[in-house]
Formats: sequence, C-alpha cells, structure tokens
Amino acid sequence: MLQKVFGKIPSGERLQRILQSPNYKKNSFHNISHTPVLAEDSSFWKTLKAYLNKPKDTRPPVPLPFEQTDLQHLPAGAPVVVWFGHSTYLLHINGLNILVDPVFSNHAAPLSFMVKAYAGTSSYHVKDLPEIDLLVQTHDHYDHLDYASASALRTKVKKVVTTLGTGSHFEYWGYDAAIITELDWWQTVTMAGGVQLTATPARHFSGRGIARGKTLWAAFVLQLAGYCIYLGGDSGYDTHFKEIGRKYGPFDLAILECGQYNQHWPHIHMMPEETAQAAVDLRAKWLLPVHWAKFTLALHPWNDPIIRVVKKAAELQLAVTTPRIGEPVILGSSYPRSEWWQL
Repeated sequence: MLQKVFGKIPSGERLQRILQSPNYKKNSFHNISHTPVLAEDSSFWKTLKAYLNKPKDTRPPVPLPFEQTDLQHLPAGAPVVVWFGHSTYLLHINGLNILVDPVFSNHAAPLSFMVKAYAGTSSYHVKDLPEIDLLVQTHDHYDHLDYASASALRTKVKKVVTTLGTGSHFEYWGYDAAIITELDWWQTVTMAGGVQLTATPARHFSGRGIARGKTLWAAFVLQLAGYCIYLGGDSGYDTHFKEIGRKYGPFDLAILECGQYNQHWPHIHMMPEETAQAAVDLRAKWLLPVHWAKFTLALHPWNDPIIRVVKKAAELQLAVTTPRIGEPVILGSSYPRSEWWQL
C-alpha cells in the first residue's frame, strides 16, 4: 500500500480544508442521498458468487474498431470531443485542450494483470496527445485515475482541476501544487481563456486502497465560448441531475456513464435507461454515453450498455452520439451514430 500507484491520502492543510466541507462527516465524504455500495438485499458473498459465474460475453469476441485521428491538429471552431474508450476523452475548444480522467494504460487496476483492456482499445497513448491546458479529474478510482498515465502526462499538463483531496495523489506523483485546484460541490473556478468549471454532486464513492471516502467525487459543468458541456464522471441516478439541469442547463452535450452497472450495486452506477433519463433531466441536447467499451468491471455483456441506452434514448426522443474510439464528435456539425458495436 506504500507503492506510488496507490497514491496518498490527504493530510496537513489539504485535510484541514476537507474538514470544513459540509459533505465530509465522520472521517468520510458522503452522498446527498443514502447510498450503500451494495443493494440492501445483496451481500459480499452473493456478489462473489455472481462474479464466479459471470457470462462469457462480458468481453468482445474480436478487437474493437477505432479511428486514427491526429490529435495534434484537431479542427478549430466548434468544440471537438475525442473519446478513447471507457471514461477518457479529449475536448478541443477555442484553441484549448481539455483532458478528462486519463487512463491510457492497458489495465484499470493497481496491478497490470488485473482488469485488462479489450483488444483494439489501447491504440492511443500519452505521446499522441497535444499539450494539455487543463486536466479534469472527477475522482480517484483506478479506471479514472491511472498512475502511469498521470505520471507520463506531468510535463504536458498546465493546470489540474479536481475534487477535494484528489490533488494529494497528483502532488505525490510530482505535480506542482501551484497548478492544482480542488473543488467542493457547487464551487466554481474561472481560468484563463474564459474557461469556467463548476464541480457538481455525483452519487458514487472514492478510494484507491482500503479506506473509502477520503477524497471527493464529482461531475463538472464546463462553460466556454458560449458552450455548456456536462462532464459526468461516475454516478448513480438521483435528483441531483434535475437540480444541475435547472441551474446550468440546457447543455449542448452531456457525457454520462452508461456501463458497469448491476442489480447488486444499483445506487453507485446508473442502469442505461437511467443514463438516458439523466440526460433528459439535465436538459441536454445530445448525449455521449461513456464508461463502457474498454474494461469489464461488471457482469453485463460488453455491448449491453450502448444497446440499452440507445433504445431508451429513442423512446425519450433524445439525440445520442455513438462514436468509435478516436472518432471526433464536433458539436453542431458531426455526431457519429453508427452501430459499430454490432460485430
């Protein structure tokens, strides 16, 4: 647990700031609603039994298709979003490069042989990225915050905005504390280039070791150049989506998780149908579903999330874009919608 990959629990002045947060009680951050990690009728043993008997189609049978895009020369003008699988994506807006939850390793766990990426999903690397004006980190789970990727990115990143406590990991890994901003829910930071970023509630948890809840988890509202984009992170469904939609919507694009759900943990990850409803609650014009198509962290078929969310979005008359890994989404002009997961 002392190895660098596990990061560092907040201490000192950082911990003192955490102690002032209304969301931190009894030595842990808490969700707005009561949120047990496991369902009330579930247990560790039931969950373990389900994992030991998981179906064979939780991973794709062949390498996934991807599109090779020159990330150094993305088109100017309207915002461009390039998704790299799971929850990692690059936004190019108004000449600025914003990277969210970077995981470019071939695994999503502290040990390299655990939670391996699907074939075809690791075609992009840190070296392919342009200089990063802003790195946005929603929380510290391994499938969102990767030690190797964060370390390789250190010389490329000009600014980090994350949640209370999560900056401890970055500072421990060699990032200058002066470039790290940590936000509590509903706090806003305005940066050079007209970037305004607001941390908003999410229904989830945090932790890279035994202890949970020592750092905060969040989603972010990005406002820049007349556009409003929701950077969702991980969250179970709850009333906070409507509140965020009421305060900051409508959104030009909502990027929301739609995978890694299960009846054993229904409060911390949304079912795909809830993802579509959350986008409606946010008053989003378009939905980009993420948190799928790279790692297996649950028991559902690997492409079940996108099949279900697309179906529900059609019922709700919600526009959804479904790019391949690396395929640009350009707001206002290009929203890929092919069913490429039908292998």
